[in-house]
Amino acid sequence: MIPGSFDYHRPKTLDEAVGLLSSLGEEARVVAGGHSLIPMMKLRMAVPENLVDLQDIDALRGIEIGPDSVAIGALTTQHEIIDSEELAACCPILRETSLVIADPQVRYCGTLGGNVANGDPGNDMPAVMMALDASYHLAGPQGSREVAAREFYDAAYFTKLQDGEILTKVVFPRPAAGSGFAYEKQKRQIGDYATAAAAIVTLEGGTCSAASISLTNLADTPLHAPDAGAALVGTGVDAEAIAKAADAAKAITAPASDGRGPAEFRTHLAGVMVRRAIERALARART
Repeated sequence: MIPGSFDYHRPKTLDEAVGLLSSLGEEARVVAGGHSLIPMMKLRMAVPENLVDLQDIDALRGIEIGPDSVAIGALTTQHEIIDSEELAACCPILRETSLVIADPQVRYCGTLGGNVANGDPGNDMPAVMMALDASYHLAGPQGSREVAAREFYDAAYFTKLQDGEILTKVVFPRPAAGSGFAYEKQKRQIGDYATAAAAIVTLEGGTCSAASISLTNLADTPLHAPDAGAALVGTGVDAEAIAKAADAAKAITAPASDGRGPAEFRTHLAGVMVRRAIERALARART
C-alpha cells in the first residue's frame, strides 16, 4: 500500500527537532531508519500528518566507551554496532544481537534508537538493554530526563516517551570483568520476530556473583526476569540452578497464541531459550 500524504521536515539540530515536534503537535512523528514506522504507514496503521527526519542530527550518532559506562547515540545503526571492535570487546552481546536482527539491508539503516523506542515487543534490543540495566536519555520541550529501560515499556507500542520527546542515547554500566553474555533467538525464517532470551552471567572464583536475564516477544512488553537471575547468584550455575532460573523466567511470560505457535509452546520455548542463553553465557564467563 501507499502511505497517506504528509509534510516532511529535516532539522539540523536536536533543539530544532524538539521545537518542530512541539509546534506540529500530536500528528507529527519522528523517523530515523524508518524500518518500524514506514511499514505501519504503508498499512495505514500510522497516518502522521508530519514526519520529522532525524538523519541530519550528528549529535545523535556515535559510540562512547568509558571506564565505567557505555553510551550509544540513538541514530547509531545496527551495522555500526556490529562493526565496532571496541564495543564488541566490551559488550559482545550487542554485536551478537544486532547480527540476528532482520537482514543486512535493514541493519545498514535500522537504528538502535528506533529499535528500543517504539515499544514493539518483538524488537530485540529492548530486552538486551533491560539485561544491561540501561537507561534511555530523552529530550523534549520540558528539558532532558532519563528513564530506566526496565521501566520504559507500558504495553505494546506504549512507552514512557511523552509527546514531543526524542530518545537521544542509550547508556549502561560497563559490564564487569568475568562476565559472559548470550542472546538466544528462535525464529522461523530470516527477518522474523522470535522468542528470545538475553543472559549476562558474572563469575567470581567459579561462583555466580551477578546474573541478569530478559525476554523478547513473550508478553505485551519485553520482560526483565529478576527472580531468574537471582536463582543463579551464589551458585556454581549447575543444572539445578539453571532449571530454577528457566522456571522463574517462564513464570512471568504471557505470550499470545499466534502463527508462531500456541501460548503453551511459546512458554515452553522461553525456558529452552533461557537455558541455552545461560549455558552459553556461563561458558564465555569461564574463558
